[in-house]
Amino acid sequence: MKFSTFASLLLVAMLPGALQAQPQKTLSLENIMHFQSITEQVLDPQGQILAYSTAPDRGDSQGFVKRLSDGQQFSAAGGSDPIISHDGRFTLFTVKPALLAVEKSTAKARKKLKSGVLLLDNQTGAVQHFERVKAQVFSEDGKFLALWFDKDEAQDDKADQHSDDNAAETASTKVSKKTAKEDAGSPFTVVNLTTGKSQHFADITDWTFSYDSRYLTLAQNDTANELHKLILLRLDSFKQAELVDNKSEQVGAVALSRDASHLAYTAGNAAIVAAERPYRLALYSLETGKFSAIQNAEKSADGWWLNHYSKLNFSADGQRLFFGRVPQISQQFHVPKVTQEADLYSEQVITGQRGLNIWHGDDPLIKPNEIKQYAKEQQRTYLAVLHLSSGSVVQLADTQVPDVQLTEHKRFLLASSDIPYRKMITWAGFFRDFYLVDINTGHKTQVLAQQPSDSEPTYSPSGKYLAWYQRGQIYLYDIADGRKSLLSGNIKTPFANEDHDYPSAAPGYGFGPWLADDSAILVYDKYDIWQFDTTSHHGFMLTAGEGRKQRRSFRIEALAQPDAAFLPTVTDGESVLLQGYSERTKADAFYRAEIGKAGVKVLLDAPVKLEVLARANNTNTFVFSQQRYDLYPDLYTAEVLHPERAKQQTTLDKQRQQLPWGKAELVHWRDGDGREMDGVVIKPPHYQPGKRYPVLVYYYRFMSDRLFAFPDMKINHRPNFAWYAADDYVIFLPDIRFEVGYPGISSVKALTAGVQKLIELGIADPDAIGLQGHSWSGYQTAFDITQTNIFKAAVAGAPVSNMTSAYSGIRLGTGLARQFQYETGQSRIGESLMQAPQKYIENSPVFYVERIHTPLLIMFGDRDDAVPWEQGIELYMAMRRAGKDVIMLQYEDEPHHLKKYPNKLDYTIRMKQFFDHYLKGRQAPPWMISGEAYREPASED
Repeated sequence: MKFSTFASLLLVAMLPGALQAQPQKTLSLENIMHFQSITEQVLDPQGQILAYSTAPDRGDSQGFVKRLSDGQQFSAAGGSDPIISHDGRFTLFTVKPALLAVEKSTAKARKKLKSGVLLLDNQTGAVQHFERVKAQVFSEDGKFLALWFDKDEAQDDKADQHSDDNAAETASTKVSKKTAKEDAGSPFTVVNLTTGKSQHFADITDWTFSYDSRYLTLAQNDTANELHKLILLRLDSFKQAELVDNKSEQVGAVALSRDASHLAYTAGNAAIVAAERPYRLALYSLETGKFSAIQNAEKSADGWWLNHYSKLNFSADGQRLFFGRVPQISQQFHVPKVTQEADLYSEQVITGQRGLNIWHGDDPLIKPNEIKQYAKEQQRTYLAVLHLSSGSVVQLADTQVPDVQLTEHKRFLLASSDIPYRKMITWAGFFRDFYLVDINTGHKTQVLAQQPSDSEPTYSPSGKYLAWYQRGQIYLYDIADGRKSLLSGNIKTPFANEDHDYPSAAPGYGFGPWLADDSAILVYDKYDIWQFDTTSHHGFMLTAGEGRKQRRSFRIEALAQPDAAFLPTVTDGESVLLQGYSERTKADAFYRAEIGKAGVKVLLDAPVKLEVLARANNTNTFVFSQQRYDLYPDLYTAEVLHPERAKQQTTLDKQRQQLPWGKAELVHWRDGDGREMDGVVIKPPHYQPGKRYPVLVYYYRFMSDRLFAFPDMKINHRPNFAWYAADDYVIFLPDIRFEVGYPGISSVKALTAGVQKLIELGIADPDAIGLQGHSWSGYQTAFDITQTNIFKAAVAGAPVSNMTSAYSGIRLGTGLARQFQYETGQSRIGESLMQAPQKYIENSPVFYVERIHTPLLIMFGDRDDAVPWEQGIELYMAMRRAGKDVIMLQYEDEPHHLKKYPNKLDYTIRMKQFFDHYLKGRQAPPWMISGEAYREPASED
């Protein structure tokens, strides 16, 4: 491996000191619970302030602010999710309820525990606390802070009382309890961070700063007292103007143009329930003080309404106002109630109380998916635009092309529709048609049909071109003349994913940034970066072929984005940072490239995994981490093109240095078909060459890229690598490559060959090899033990056991059918159950349980939202019937991945006990010998 001088020095600086304290001899679960990990990190735009937060696996977060100029650091107890003001003076941290307070509370009391925020002065370290805050934002200049508070219980009671007081009103005017709560606002405070003065408001439902930080506009709705106001606040003086003040209209959404020349708002009749309320749209000129009616609270001439969910957004140049409309105002469904004796025998009343869903064969979405999408669809609006110069309103989205991407392009916007393919989702996956919609006319031009949803076009900054990947090729679309050109036609290098082993068209590797003047676009293949000229259509390798030569994947990183409204771009001649991942060594490196010029220069090359985490948008400072299995990913800051001069900013690796820790190594072998395979071997802290160890195999698909990854110090559904290694286990992370139609046997070939390699190397005890997998690898685990006896114990979390019954199952989390997963997705069968029933049987463990000689522990949450937990029952029942050694852990009210900490800890302990017994010969606990009798769960309250 090649090392730069700077990289070698940096690596030495990262290694633990020779005189450090001796680590403890054991690693406990409590060590894992207390281990602090960095959860978020941000830089201020000037690159002078680094804010980050840490959290243990179980416990409360801690926030930190560090001045990079002098190293001064301040802490914020309980702080998380840091936000730095744009001038770098202050940092906001969210402060969630303390874990102890949560755990001590009853379920009812927990609902009343709300998050607050902590405001920290980055110069002095002084802090201010604000309780029950649901949203917090700095003004663009960083001089003002907006705090929007949760409603207190008194307000909720007031809304309830208002609803009760109106119980006798007629149906047309009655405000329901739910609607009263939807319409009611909550307290709001704006703070002048320079003077410390603040202004307080009650009953705020919407608000926004102007981009120039001169104004704040607020929608104030006091539902109980029928007071509704639109307020404009001058921030430098806190002088306010009540632009709208009435009793009858609920003020809805508000927006201010960037230059604060215009204010837009919606308003609707407060006497109508929120879900059925039509809104009007008006514009207010701050220069003239005049209002303009854009649309009344009736259907427009072209048949569109504004409603409760209509949002407002000005374009960056202030020339256009975008807003959502709907083709009809929704009507709430009212269940008829029995009010008199005749209702007891009324077919209309009785059947109106039915609980029924009709599943029709021609439904676009199957019912569970439709139900899951219902709330989202109820809130869907269709984008329209107001041109301020002409006053014309143009509808851009419609029911056939519902999705329009809101960008700063001035002539066309990119739109898409999945409606023609919604029925196909069930078996074929997700597709979309893509359109260009004319902002001036609303006319739509289809540019791409039936494109996989994850391969959407990329739009050039100035709006001249679209580019996309399709079936192995890169295309450019000239918007002005409507001409499509093939950019990659004469290039032999593949742009399709070379590792794609699914029964579907291979996706591409994606796009890099455009040049700011639309003159070129950067495109990725597996290894290299290409630059394609949009005029000549000529392309060349920006990385000069070094990627494929070195088997190193180059990608552009750490681009500045000074304005959030615009995507990052590059310019001709600009030097950019590249991250390069080596397929051979599994390590990362940083390189330098110059846009428009072929060639790369190494900047930092060391045996570590590198990750770019944040960039200061107004300077060249960026944050990155370096990690290995035996090196925690602490934070480093440097200039973007000088990572070799990086300065370490955190020291969380000190925790690891006090714990027994092993090493990770790369191992190579050939699978049953002779293909080259890679894997990672994690050895115990006191590994002795020549001694054979119990081995725990953990896998999914490609795992060798974790060679330099620091292990998650968490307790969850996975085995904790450090905990097992400290107890003298070897952990093996092998790669799996699949053959379409035969996923099960592909896994067997890879795993058995990989395990055999460890046995040949003298690492593995052939009589003490365990296998653990979850979800997709849970399925593989269940199948593998039907085909080989090489494993002495296996744990399968949420496995599919019977593909014939799982094929038409439902993913409860999304309501989607599972058919597409088998035909074109992860399960890789490639055909329907009706076309190839034998393949479904051949790949289903449940049909081969008679062959199993490996003790199996199955784990399922009985509310699994991805794999029907009945799949676990099928496997358990089949093995039980066959007299096999099987135990199933059913965790109540848990989804696909365990969420409740007691359950995660319980599973972690039981999994280790299971492997310890079969792989280390330790005594089996009672639950493994005789199970446990059912007991009724204790009431939480």
